Amino acid sequence: MNQLWIKNGLFVTMDDTMPTVRGHMVITDDRITYIGAEVPNQLSPHTVIMDGSRLAFMPGLVNTHGHAAMTLLRGYSDDQKLQVWLEEKMWPMEAKYVDADTRAGSALAVVEMLKTGTTAFVDMYDRMDQVAQTVEQGGLRGILTRGVIGLCPEDVQKAKLEDALSFARDWNGKANGRITTLLSPHAPYTCPPAYIEKFVQAAHDMNLPLHTHMSETLAEVEQNVKEYGSRPVEHLDKLGFFSRPALVAHAVHLNDEEIALLAERGVAVSHNPVSNLKLASGIARVPDLLKAGVTVSLGTDSAASNNNLDLFEEIRLSALLHKGISGDPTAVPAWEALKLGTTYGAHAVWQGDSIGKLKEGYKADFVAINLDQPHFYPLTDIVSHLVYSGSGRDVLHVWVDGRQVVQDGVCTQLDEEKIKYEAAASFDRLLHG
Repeated sequence: MNQLWIKNGLFVTMDDTMPTVRGHMVITDDRITYIGAEVPNQLSPHTVIMDGSRLAFMPGLVNTHGHAAMTLLRGYSDDQKLQVWLEEKMWPMEAKYVDADTRAGSALAVVEMLKTGTTAFVDMYDRMDQVAQTVEQGGLRGILTRGVIGLCPEDVQKAKLEDALSFARDWNGKANGRITTLLSPHAPYTCPPAYIEKFVQAAHDMNLPLHTHMSETLAEVEQNVKEYGSRPVEHLDKLGFFSRPALVAHAVHLNDEEIALLAERGVAVSHNPVSNLKLASGIARVPDLLKAGVTVSLGTDSAASNNNLDLFEEIRLSALLHKGISGDPTAVPAWEALKLGTTYGAHAVWQGDSIGKLKEGYKADFVAINLDQPHFYPLTDIVSHLVYSGSGRDVLHVWVDGRQVVQDGVCTQLDEEKIKYEAAASFDRLLHG
């Protein structure tokens, strides 16, 4: 039995009944076994003791939408409309990827996410075996899926579907349960209806959730109406997509009826504010979604459209953006914004009963924030400071499943220098051949 006792810490639990605790937390193997103000008893004789003073501890962040390997394309094409950015810049470069590129880009993303406090992430891409191996080695959680674009001949569609099913089958539950899998037709505008229905049927057969891009741009919505006679939400509902547990990315352009339908079907939304702003896709109706009872979480999307993977930036922007456009300073309070990146994110990936809170019985996925910095003084309200003053660069230590994967700002399971070198080499090959 391995046991860690953190004493004299400030703990942001994300639990409404006890939001913050000054005191102690005990980790036994991979679980939180005590948190409270009193000194714990019944500790192991071999318990490791850590002084938590000058640190704030909080649950690890959950990034619910991204494409990790696209870190290689960070800064390659900025300030473009979405379709131009995708069709003329991203897709031609991604067509040149080989396994080594996906692995290099994913490893770079994992390092960046861990060092900025993300302990679980959703990833939709190709060559997902490479991503899964990196997750296994890096020590974090991955909710992984082979994203499939169906604009291709039927035989290619079939091969892609088989690849997606094979990956989902082979990796679900691996890495001591840290890896779970999804099925993901890329989007309604890139996958014909009959093809999406095949993913829905496979999800039923394999008892897996579904993930897709949806209603990211107004042009996409208009195209869906023109081609299929309905907006994307109704379209996917007719195809049975929401008959499975589902997570949709973006959901920027929704009307009241669509929000009500998503709430009724229990569909979770990944809000990607930085990417949506950078690509001028629009601003999702997050306060309305929350009021309707929709689970809203946060995603960075790829580093090619963000251009970083710091989820604290998404948390802060979510709190500020919706105040600004609504004229209501209470639209998304700091506590709610922090939930978007923690507890709501955990529920969005169907792990809300095991991660996303510092609570007895929950998995020991948590981060330590260095409070001994000018922008955290005076320490009036830790939640306010984390949301409005903090960033991923304040993360000092990270644990996942009770194992420390970042210590003093350095990844313990990954060779950061080698990863940076290989990422730069991969981009050079992609650019110059």
